Amino acid sequence: MSLFHAVVRIDHHTAQVLQFDATQALAQQVREHVRCTRQHGSHVRSEHEFFDQVCDATKGIAEVLVVGSHTALADFRRYVEQHRAETALRIVGWETADHMSTNELVAMARRYFRAHEGMATPMKAG
Repeated sequence: MSLFHAVVRIDHHTAQVLQFDATQALAQQVREHVRCTRQHGSHVRSEHEFFDQVCDATKGIAEVLVVGSHTALADFRRYVEQHRAETALRIVGWETADHMSTNELVAMARRYFRAHEGMATPMKAG
């Protein structure tokens, strides 16, 4: 089931993707798969694979709010802007936030989208 809004709480190892509407919230977890290799750059590849999975988890969602620590947001934002332009277009906000419960996260996202209502709707001529 795809809903119109989602909030993604991200750090460098896990992401919680919460799709929601006025009455329900659907949760999905995405975890980094760490590969212990001696190959140069394997950490970067693992991080990129993780960020790619997070982007895939938001497919079909019109408006996405991303929250997390400053460094996690900066790294994810850089990845999205460089590698996933279609995802970048659907991200309507980046908010620094500490860990929250699922209910707190959904409540914060609902307040955010109410305050920024209409961001994904096209302008009407007339």
